[in-house]
Amino acid sequence: MGAGHFIYIPATVLVGIVIGWVLGSRAARDAFAAEQRRRQDADARAAAKAARGASRQA
Repeated sequence: MGAGHFIYIPATVLVGIVIGWVLGSRAARDAFAAEQRRRQDADARAAAKAARGASRQA
């Protein structure tokens, strides 16, 4: 095992950590946005349902 491994192995690990960090943050951001869309859609459906119920009783 040459001296190059003392540079190559930590550099490879560091590159892997950076790539994982970038991909993980992107996935978390996408999941958060999807959850917000789901909540907005559910709120819109609930409001539409309440509006239909109110118009039927009037």
